[in-house]
Amino acid sequence: MKKSKSKIHYAWLILVGLCIIVGVGKGVLNNSASLFLTPISQDLGIGMGNLTLYLSISAVVTLIFLPFAGKLVARYDIRMLIIVAIVLQAGAFIAFSFMNSVWGWYVFAIPLAVGGTFLTVILGPVLINQWFKKSSGLALGILAATGGIFGAIVQPVVGRLIVSNGWRFSYVAIGVLAIVLVILATIIFIKKMSKEKGLYPYGTEETEKRNEVSNDAFQEKGVTMAVAKKSSAFYALLIFFFLLTAIASFMMHIPTYIVAKGFTQEFAGNAMGIYMLGVVFASLIIGVLNDKIGTKNTTILSMILGMVSVLIFLYAASSSVTIFVALILFSFVTSGIGIIAPSLTSSLFGNREYSQIYSAVSLGLAVASIMALPAYGYIFQFTGSYSGGLYAILVMLFVNIIAVIIAYRGKKKLEKEGLWN
Repeated sequence: MKKSKSKIHYAWLILVGLCIIVGVGKGVLNNSASLFLTPISQDLGIGMGNLTLYLSISAVVTLIFLPFAGKLVARYDIRMLIIVAIVLQAGAFIAFSFMNSVWGWYVFAIPLAVGGTFLTVILGPVLINQWFKKSSGLALGILAATGGIFGAIVQPVVGRLIVSNGWRFSYVAIGVLAIVLVILATIIFIKKMSKEKGLYPYGTEETEKRNEVSNDAFQEKGVTMAVAKKSSAFYALLIFFFLLTAIASFMMHIPTYIVAKGFTQEFAGNAMGIYMLGVVFASLIIGVLNDKIGTKNTTILSMILGMVSVLIFLYAASSSVTIFVALILFSFVTSGIGIIAPSLTSSLFGNREYSQIYSAVSLGLAVASIMALPAYGYIFQFTGSYSGGLYAILVMLFVNIIAVIIAYRGKKKLEKEGLWN
């Protein structure tokens, strides 16, 4: 069998392409959407509540589309799906530039969500699971970190572009640039595995040298979707996904929490900058730990760090230093959505029907994002404090630890019954 002579395994080039594609979808398009709200509201006289309703529509569409996204990945060429997805997501941005009524945002929220769901939720975990038989945690960490870097760099640029050229031009410019970048990255970097071309998953070379059985590199192991749905591990993971997203949603309220504690709006902005740096470093650390000590241990450690951060928010948020520490520790929880969640799915159910299973349990992510954000807001509105929400987060972090333990017991049961193979 011919083996690639390249010193750099092609899986890492796949990761480069993913960083560009997901970075554009999440860091450029998704993260910049909020920057357009105020200028559109002021220019067209649309109430902010009516305008932001399109984000809720987008969340509902994501919830509906997720189960189908996993099936599409299993059935069609991934490269074709990427191109269609970016045309839908970025094309919606271009379409927004021509709108004069809020109904335009409601209508184009549908293709925006369909394309965005595939690029920002499904694509990264699925391709990394396929191409990385080892160091998958590190790969997920790098992907999550670059997404944060994309957002940190692009958001101020987009803000200046809107001020200097208007929101209509900015929508078109960003949409066109996104389509071009993603299509180029797809053509250049994304390829199918091929025995003939020596394109194997990273980590299979050692197996081939020991066993000299080339087919093993492509053998998919794990459980089917039908089996997974009947297991306690599946529902424990679904609960974990839901609670993890509900916990992470609190980050949208952190600036308000900081100001309510007596700090200035400027300090709140600086604190969020520290948090973004924390996300980058936490993503890399979680990725490395995931490979070194295992997904289960890394997940439990992340939840414990989250509990420490919440306790600081509740009882020790009296200085800038303690707030910075709490934010950095909390980033180990929020980073888990992009790293721990897909790693748990792979660890518990394998890669046999990974895309279908991951998209199914990701319903917990979508539902929580719809419910948790307003829930924290109402707690603050009615009580004048976020303490109730923070105590709820403590409970959710503890429940997540229990859910992980139950999920792995469910996996052992599947193995004993001979269903995990």
